[in-house]
Amino acid sequence: MTVSAELFREVFRRWPSGVAVVASRREGRAHGMVVGSFCSLSSEPPLVMVSAGRASRTHDVLDASGLFAVSILSGEQTAVFERFAGLDRAFDDDRFAGFATTTAATGAPILPDALAWVDCRVVARHPGDGYTIFVGEVVAAALGDAAEAPPLVYFRRRPETLRLAAPSGAAIAP
Repeated sequence: MTVSAELFREVFRRWPSGVAVVASRREGRAHGMVVGSFCSLSSEPPLVMVSAGRASRTHDVLDASGLFAVSILSGEQTAVFERFAGLDRAFDDDRFAGFATTTAATGAPILPDALAWVDCRVVARHPGDGYTIFVGEVVAAALGDAAEAPPLVYFRRRPETLRLAAPSGAAIAP
């Protein structure tokens, strides 16, 4: 039995994922993109993985530099999602235009107002058909100023703010 590409996509549109921006820097130029394929692999040593399509500009920068930072977006950062997902075409040349980014150990850009971030050095690459899975050792991490805000999630092809439930079961306003 073969699963069609369309059915496969429809199935995974029902899998909510967190929204993050992976960013790297090479020769003074920052590149970044939205990723849904990001997760922790190990806490000792601290390892994460991110998958990047080879057709993306960020893939080649990340591959050549061997470093990246991941900024986890809050529910208030839909415009950031749109920019780094390539939906806001006004920023195609420089998605970081107007952002006062920070850096940590590697020099990769970290976005302001993120829930949290990790700064990583690539320790392994696993090439696939049209993508590479990058494994990064976390060399720095922090909670952002918005650490207690609801996260931005991607569900059914659109960004949504996750509504959190209070311990008593009452909804927490975003």
